[in-house]
Amino acid sequence: MLRRAAILKQLDAGQSAVRVAGNVGVAAKTVRAIARRYEEEGLESALHEKPRPGKQPALDTSQSQRIIAMVCGPAPQGMARWSVRLIAEEAVKRKLAPHVGRETIRVLLQRHELKPWREKKLVRGRTG
Repeated sequence: MLRRAAILKQLDAGQSAVRVAGNVGVAAKTVRAIARRYEEEGLESALHEKPRPGKQPALDTSQSQRIIAMVCGPAPQGMARWSVRLIAEEAVKRKLAPHVGRETIRVLLQRHELKPWREKKLVRGRTG
């Protein structure tokens, strides 16, 4: 926002787009786009970026939390441990999410640094 304000201020002082671009450290095309947006839509639009379109997340926060809670528990009966495929199947079976793919589960586990397919062998010393 500060960079955009500096661009507008320098343009108002009469400097060229190429010179402003060199002073601020952006491309001349960017300076022209900000100036055009200021002229067409006003100051607020020139200072702030518009929200960018993008794909909505496959899982919302509550669905993610419920899946993580499920993974932190024991694996289903007959299974030694959780796998990414098993987590995806169980999440749909338990109606935690209407549809969830393996890649979505993999990213979710990676983001929370969970590796339920590994056996954890922790040795804790006695305190006191």
